[in-house]
Amino acid sequence: MSRFTPLVAALATTLLAGCASTAPSSSAPAAAVQVQVPVVAHPAGETPQWWYRNGAAQAASHGAMAGKAKNVILFLGDGMSLTTVAAARIFEGQRKGSSGEENLLSWERFPATAFSKTYNTDSQTPDSAGTMTAITTGVKTHMGAIGVSAGTRSDCADSLNKGLLTWLQLADSAGMATGMVSTARLTHATPAATYAHSPERNWENDTDLTEAAKAAGCQDIAQQLLSTSRYGRGPLVALGGGRAQFTTIEETDPEYDDKVGLRLDGRSLVNEWKQAHPQGAYVWNAEQLKAAANAPALLGLFEPDHMRYEIERKDDPSGEPSLADLTRAAIANLSRHSEGYVLMVEGARIDHANHSGNAYRALSDTVAMSDAVRAAVEATSDQDTLIIVTADHSHTLNFVGYPARGNPILGKVKDKGGEDGAGALDLARDGTGLPYTTLSYANGPGFTGQTNQQPAGPKTYPHGPSSFDPVKGRPDLTHVDTEHPDYMQEALVPMKSESHGGEDVGIWARGPGSQAIRGTLEQNTIYHMIVQATPRLRQRLCDAGTCDAQGVPVELPNGKAFERKVD
Repeated sequence: MSRFTPLVAALATTLLAGCASTAPSSSAPAAAVQVQVPVVAHPAGETPQWWYRNGAAQAASHGAMAGKAKNVILFLGDGMSLTTVAAARIFEGQRKGSSGEENLLSWERFPATAFSKTYNTDSQTPDSAGTMTAITTGVKTHMGAIGVSAGTRSDCADSLNKGLLTWLQLADSAGMATGMVSTARLTHATPAATYAHSPERNWENDTDLTEAAKAAGCQDIAQQLLSTSRYGRGPLVALGGGRAQFTTIEETDPEYDDKVGLRLDGRSLVNEWKQAHPQGAYVWNAEQLKAAANAPALLGLFEPDHMRYEIERKDDPSGEPSLADLTRAAIANLSRHSEGYVLMVEGARIDHANHSGNAYRALSDTVAMSDAVRAAVEATSDQDTLIIVTADHSHTLNFVGYPARGNPILGKVKDKGGEDGAGALDLARDGTGLPYTTLSYANGPGFTGQTNQQPAGPKTYPHGPSSFDPVKGRPDLTHVDTEHPDYMQEALVPMKSESHGGEDVGIWARGPGSQAIRGTLEQNTIYHMIVQATPRLRQRLCDAGTCDAQGVPVELPNGKAFERKVD
């Protein structure tokens, strides 16, 4: 006989955010529902069904079943570590003319907060594919996996029977409107995990698939955006980058005459989308987005690759919308549907800037996501819309030294004698007498030794070297402008691309069901918080026979059972 143990009920609320500017729908803790979970040996006993039930139990024990959300918006700051949040908070405050520390980003005013444990099934420090799959399906999986349970990353045949139903597909099946927004390619890991199923995140278009994968029956991620309509109508809003993934090598890019698409199979997926949505609007610049406000379906691909960093948007020759602009457009479209909607919005380039060792871009894109969250708050009500803000994983960004109150967050540390505070305000010095910055990276391309691209000393963005020389000591930053947007913070360990971090990330929430979001949660529990707090999603799962006697969805759903019947 299996042994069972109930999950521990509510953990203490964490102190991640300041006072709420708006009161939650209910201040009383929601009633806990207990679900029994088999005791397993870790990690060997962690099956997809175990992960699903374990996440369901944690959400139910926190009271998520009491939620009455009509709409759900999930904001995902890719790579948005707690250090990134803290530094961006100060960065935004200082741009407004204050000392910065007292500032709050928009979501830090939300009443509910928690921590998310981000590890993949095969890695302490995760990637964006496995983490977002946990968030969208309720099941933890391997690094690199998109919408499939754990297996071998390169084995297409093994993955074919491991597809997991995402909450976007579940919502589509339940008759809700669905959408996604990202500043990355729409085929990139985070947005892809809302609609695609692939053991390998890099199979974005047909030229990326291996011959073995093609022979086994795997499809590239781009074409899966169109085929996910088998669950209902498909996403009514899809806004982001990645035009080249959807167009052929014969098609010249509409914005850049020197660029063409990437597809070799002859399929123009943009044209196929237009045929499937004859009243819909395909757009690729800001003016077209505004003109398409009343379109019943919206596909926006604003760059051949990722969209631009916030600081670079002004340089776009055709005009590129901000993340806040995209969020407003998505909500305006989806909110026309009385049955409710689900929306995923990703601030993707926070992650890319951290990988590049460039804190300025990471912080400015975090502030841009704060603007997008604020836009969503202004466009919705906390009486019917659950908004969750979180990250998929962290980075190695450090916030160090004893800088005085109001010291520029991107500047060199100025203190009054360190922890003792016994001197006059001046540049802080390391053990060799050299100044150093408040922000630095544990690893990455900001390593100050000579590389095959730049000489020894401080590095300038962009910098992605393939070889490094050892360095003796640190450069003198006394006369270096460390607040310049292209300054790259020093990195201790030389790497072409800075790595992710393995520590917990934050979760912030407001609206129906948000009271359940507290304590330290397994990342896949976020999915269960969403489906349990949204009656329409919960009922769809129960109608498919996945619920227990208490009405809690505890059985791993079979995706094929949720596809619409074709006469």
